[in-house]
Amino acid sequence: MRLDSSIKTGAKARQPLSLTQLPPLTIIRPSGRSVTEVGVITNDTGFRWPDEGLTRVPYTVYQDAGIYAAEQARIYRGPVWNFLCLACELPNPGDYRVTQVGETPVVVTRDHDDGLNAFVNRCAHRGALLCLDQCGNADDITCVYHAWRYTLKGDLASVAFHRGVKGKGGMPEGFNKSRHNLETLRVTEFSGLVFGTFDAATPDIEDYLGPEIAARIKRVLDRPLTLLGENTQRLDNNWKLYFENVKDSYHASLLHLFFTTFRINRLGQKGGVIVDDSGGHHVSYSIMDKALDNSSYTDQNIRSADDGVHLSDPSMLDAVDEFGDGVTLQILTVFPGLVVQQIQNSIAVRQVVPTGVTRTLLNWRYLGYADDDAAMTERRLKQANLVGPAGYVSLEDGAVGGFVQRGITGGGDAEGVVEMGGDGFESQDFRATETSVRGMWRRYRDLMGY
Repeated sequence: MRLDSSIKTGAKARQPLSLTQLPPLTIIRPSGRSVTEVGVITNDTGFRWPDEGLTRVPYTVYQDAGIYAAEQARIYRGPVWNFLCLACELPNPGDYRVTQVGETPVVVTRDHDDGLNAFVNRCAHRGALLCLDQCGNADDITCVYHAWRYTLKGDLASVAFHRGVKGKGGMPEGFNKSRHNLETLRVTEFSGLVFGTFDAATPDIEDYLGPEIAARIKRVLDRPLTLLGENTQRLDNNWKLYFENVKDSYHASLLHLFFTTFRINRLGQKGGVIVDDSGGHHVSYSIMDKALDNSSYTDQNIRSADDGVHLSDPSMLDAVDEFGDGVTLQILTVFPGLVVQQIQNSIAVRQVVPTGVTRTLLNWRYLGYADDDAAMTERRLKQANLVGPAGYVSLEDGAVGGFVQRGITGGGDAEGVVEMGGDGFESQDFRATETSVRGMWRRYRDLMGY
């Protein structure tokens, strides 16, 4: 079956930087965790990470084309698990879904043995995209250009006119199809999430996540899922600005008027931030307290304090404590590009995909559970209006990254300050902190060699 449509793959990757690394320096964090930081890094662009370490972020990392190109090799093709899709999107043999790992186009399939596979969406012959529709079902995959045909596992099955025509032309006598299979990824499934990696050294998924992050994923994705809807948002900013924003629990009740006004998320509520040992993954959570007033926000003249705002349909906030722990908001990230959210009964995953130095795609998938009744499905759909490109909350997150990207243009050697809550990346039982942002930069620097 021929697969036809198109997918945008973004800017062409450049060659990685050549880095020179001085001997490492061991630092003891306030939490007691011993980590190894790079003292000074130089490269052919003169880039140097600030001496302050994780409390400073050079604006160069959001703007430099050479750094962006190196990320494609060292992060997205490095020892990480990249979120690909949901297992429930591939329920039947022959189902496929197009996705991306960094800028590399990828196809995920469910084969006739019920196995999940992932391979680069690029014909081994002349490089054409193979699967052009976003999703579908096929017995095999045939390139529209020259009809090279592949199995659902990515193996080359046949070549059109392999023997030529009327004894003339064709492939050489020693041509071996097995040497021209598609480039594959290791694939794993965890709680209905499908991940892929190019690197054989990537640890098993539960070791990669760590016990606390794995448990928090299982808390939300604890039974078979169903896809309620999806959309894609284009962001005019570097991918790290969005991923950093999601890890920043401190901004949530300052930027988002809806969170503060309707008491879904305020810094005075019970909650905390969990950061895994690598620094790359995090969970922030809070428990709604309707008794809190806005005095701590109004006294500081914070924009999000506005008790004059009301909903014409308050039923949007009629939530059910379906997990039995009182947590009304949990935002979880898996480095380098997955967000799993629970805001009341709105469940969603977000996939952060870089498409250029200052361009990012944000793919939203809104979820329910296979055993939801009609009332719960309606509740989830109503509360889904909180998030997404035009969500009462997420609209602001979609805009603020662009504000930063525009603000840092021409910033030279200027740096961001990341000191709220300390200078380490330990878990904390409060949310007026940037600990998980610092954790992200710790993991990023590990992978990039900075």
